[in-house]
Amino acid sequence: MKNIKVIAFDADDTLFVNETYFAETEEKFCSLMSDYLSHQGISKELFKIEIDNLKVYGYGIKGYILSMIEAAMKISNNTISIEAIERIIQYGKELTEKPIVLLEGVEETLQALHGRYKLVVATKGDLLDQRRKLHNSGLGKYFHHIEVMSDKQEIDYSDLIKRLEIQPEEFFMIGNSLKSDVLPVLSIGGHAVHIPFHTTWEHEKINHKVEHKNFRSFEKITDVLSQFKQ
Repeated sequence: MKNIKVIAFDADDTLFVNETYFAETEEKFCSLMSDYLSHQGISKELFKIEIDNLKVYGYGIKGYILSMIEAAMKISNNTISIEAIERIIQYGKELTEKPIVLLEGVEETLQALHGRYKLVVATKGDLLDQRRKLHNSGLGKYFHHIEVMSDKQEIDYSDLIKRLEIQPEEFFMIGNSLKSDVLPVLSIGGHAVHIPFHTTWEHEKINHKVEHKNFRSFEKITDVLSQFKQ
């Protein structure tokens, strides 16, 4: 770890709770649409539309609201009421008002690493929403740079590393998604740690084990500190 200069943190479900709120919103949406299709069928249709829309809307709450509206129209064969559409929009607004709940050990970890390394946030999602959450979390003071990425592919991390003026082997990523936070970083020569969250969006799941000399997996974020002993 002696060569590490930058430690990057994913935001959602790494620093603070996120997927739990989306799952709760999906439950409301499925209940709203229950006259048309089974819960499983509604979830499947919504997920398909979400994935199709990523290339148009990207990640985040705004795209999720639009995907719910599109799914409601398709599931109802365009018979959904204006009142139901208004309720879906309200679900989205409620998502933006959810409390920021820090995950256990996050601030302790940031305090221990702050001043010793350059700390950055590297996250996907809507720019306005992510900046709002980071501001309201009170964690902004620990970070040198906040990068809200349209995606987390190898090219996105390579671009970030160039902007930070470091080499891939000097970059250390911490996140809850093997697909987005770990695999692309390992592929370009960086280091990555996986801190699992109790629930994972289906789109972020992989079906194989990760084995790499630059990879570690810990149960809680404070375990990362063992890699950076003074």
